[in-house]
Amino acid sequence: MKFTRKAHANWKGTGMEGTGTISTQSTTLDNAQLSFKTRFADGVGTNPEELVAAAHSGCFTMQLSFLLNEGGFTADDLTTEATVTFEDGTITLIHLDLKGKVPSISAEEFEKTAAKAKEICPISKLLNTTITLSATLL
Repeated sequence: MKFTRKAHANWKGTGMEGTGTISTQSTTLDNAQLSFKTRFADGVGTNPEELVAAAHSGCFTMQLSFLLNEGGFTADDLTTEATVTFEDGTITLIHLDLKGKVPSISAEEFEKTAAKAKEICPISKLLNTTITLSATLL
């Protein structure tokens, strides 16, 4: 399977006082606000690190679902929070905090499958940073 996806960003002005927008092909983001305050403070809008966290948590969770299905399991619920750490101009860490409810799976098998999903998720493979994982079977 091969496909492409697109997003568009626009910026006007300086890095600190300027403003921008970001839009996605699906229009889920449609001229979402991007600014110094949305990235480095608590402004309204989004930022690249938040978008990386969203992409990584979504990719990992979907990859895990596929792997569980291959093992004969179907999740009742999988929830992943991705925390991106930005430090001195670099993303230094992404922590995936997984909580899952999967009938009939052992905690050991759940953790093993989650670790594999972390390794083979396309977004994990794309990122050049340390990625950690905690997996809790509910």
